[in-house]
Amino acid sequence: MLFTDDTVEALRTAVHLVNTAEEPDTLASADEFRGFLLEHPYTGKIDRDSAELETVRALRPRLRAMLIASRDEMVKGINHALHDVTFDARLVRHDDADWHLHAVADERPLAERILAETAMALIDVVRAEEGGRLSVCADEGCSAVALDLTRNRSRRYCSTACANRNAVAAYRVRRAKETTR
Repeated sequence: MLFTDDTVEALRTAVHLVNTAEEPDTLASADEFRGFLLEHPYTGKIDRDSAELETVRALRPRLRAMLIASRDEMVKGINHALHDVTFDARLVRHDDADWHLHAVADERPLAERILAETAMALIDVVRAEEGGRLSVCADEGCSAVALDLTRNRSRRYCSTACANRNAVAAYRVRRAKETTR
């Protein structure tokens, strides 16, 4: 296993959150926020109001910069995030998750907890020298973040849609070359 389950979940959540900012923005309404929270459940205080939605939306550019940064720049972003978080670290076990670290108290704002979890996950990325697992999607028309957790480091696209679009385009190019022979 490359990373622990909580690191993988934090990375997936951060990438998903960052990618909601791509056009069309998919975190613009209360319903979309509820959907995000259902897909990526958080323990602790969640207000689910417009103010909380806006603070989470405002976090996206900062997380994006951290996720796709070079190793040294990623460290700077992590350190800045760690400075901005009020820590109250403890090991917890809940739901189906075994013992893992909650770095911030449950009553802290959701955006702060997301920032802390992302920073903690990126610490693992930096320490393992695995920053190459985070990149911008290889699709020319897409600027979403891609997370590659494959064993052979083969994931280049942010989604199945981008991967399929490029596979179809490559197929059409091959077919066109075959018919001109």
